[in-house]
Amino acid sequence: MSARVGGTSSYQEHTAKVAALIESKRGTWDGISAESVARMRLQNRFQTGLDIARYTAAIMRADMAAYDKDPSQYTQSLGAWHGFVAQQEMIAVKKHFGTTQRRYIYLSGWMVAALRSEFGPLPDQSMHEKTSVPALIKEIYTFLRQADARELGMLFRELDAARKAGDRAKAAELQSRVDNYQTHVVPIIADIDAGFGNAEATYLLAKKMIEAGACALQIENQVSDEKQCGHQDGKVTVPHDDFLAKVRAVRYAFLELGVEDGVIVTRTDSLGAGLTKQIAVSRTPGDLGDQYNSFLDCEEVAPGDQRNGDVLINRNGKLLRPKRLPSNLYQFRPGTGADRCVLDSIASLQNGADLLWIETEKPHIGQIASMMDRVREVIPNAKLVYNNSPSFNWTLNFRQQVFDAWEKEGKSVAEYDRAKLMSAEYDATPLAAEADERIRTFQADASKRAGIFHHLITLPTYHTEALVVDNLSKEYFGSQGMLGYVLNVQRKEIRQGIACVKHQNMAGSDIGDDHKDYFAGEAALKAGGAHNTMNQFG
Repeated sequence: MSARVGGTSSYQEHTAKVAALIESKRGTWDGISAESVARMRLQNRFQTGLDIARYTAAIMRADMAAYDKDPSQYTQSLGAWHGFVAQQEMIAVKKHFGTTQRRYIYLSGWMVAALRSEFGPLPDQSMHEKTSVPALIKEIYTFLRQADARELGMLFRELDAARKAGDRAKAAELQSRVDNYQTHVVPIIADIDAGFGNAEATYLLAKKMIEAGACALQIENQVSDEKQCGHQDGKVTVPHDDFLAKVRAVRYAFLELGVEDGVIVTRTDSLGAGLTKQIAVSRTPGDLGDQYNSFLDCEEVAPGDQRNGDVLINRNGKLLRPKRLPSNLYQFRPGTGADRCVLDSIASLQNGADLLWIETEKPHIGQIASMMDRVREVIPNAKLVYNNSPSFNWTLNFRQQVFDAWEKEGKSVAEYDRAKLMSAEYDATPLAAEADERIRTFQADASKRAGIFHHLITLPTYHTEALVVDNLSKEYFGSQGMLGYVLNVQRKEIRQGIACVKHQNMAGSDIGDDHKDYFAGEAALKAGGAHNTMNQFG
């Protein structure tokens, strides 16, 4: 979307309005340049986080409508743990594709816990400071807005140069680019975990996250004080009434703050969660509480067989004793996870959710579609946000899927050992090639077949950082010395046109120089002169 979406004034309109204001001050503001103010306004388009939340919520709603018409129009995001990382993602997207359309940013609670907590690295168990999540949202948008200011500043410099050269056509073209500038500010889908407490705590945290700029909040149906990563064991879910109270709390937060298009993503961990902390309240047969309890692992009890401390359920005239563990948790019957996911999803959509998230243990289109087909029988436009997780061994999973498909088709698999398909000895085989092709098309195929509107990778930059630093450390501290950095980092930056090779510019040095010009004119002491070593990079 361009800078003028939502009624934003053009460059000329801003300049004219400020010029009139300066003139009205009868000479006392003559040291102020109307055009410089116009530039600063365009470089700081979003004044508050709520401005961002409203703007990005509208984008997300439009993308959801487009997906409903054409499932090839799915959206994507990469997880970011720092504002700089998110900034570089969007700079790269604009550089390579010319538009940020249908590209978002994901904010992972896992990465906040592991990388942003004052307690140090923590597991994904909601032990980190809840305020660190809205702080990261604010940080990300600070960096994205700075990317706008930097890029617009370079356009303004080009405009000044064109005017100085008397090239009116070039100046007009540059002014048009300014007026139709596409911001780096994109939607963030932000992880609120299980709400960090009760519904009131969820509401208060949601407000902070929305005020920081989040237009979409993702909340899961685990119990807050027993929360686990979705890909670890020991997950405990809550009855629907408890979870839906938190969903409503998030909606109230959006509405109170005037973000009427705010998006709620409800995540169910029921596929891998075999435990519950509570037996649901049931008022009538077949209600949500009764359906939740129907999955409990129970044994029938005769009237005289009751034991001290028993908790009993009366279902259709029968007394049932749910199996209670020493932890005081109750367990569900094995094999009921998919059915519970379907019930969770339908209940969420019927009670205020906009998008679903079904946490799975592997990336398998058939598995996802088998649940979503059932949900869509009730709610035809149900849509998923799906975690393309680094917790999955994608290579092994897809090689095994191809192995199984070939075996079912009667194709020979004698040369392959299914249990060892991750081995590098298979990397150049036809089976590996087909598996890689299935990985390449997974997102497009799953979006068409399984209703996935948004594909995200939760922790990609956690892993890229570790990989890059490992490679750099091996070379730099080894025999390659400085060539390890130059060959594998700086020269690649130059060859690939990575903007960060001019790190002073990326950090805002040129923006500061522009401001010095505005404030002090010819007396300005600027950093970007002939002796700035950034000039070595052209």
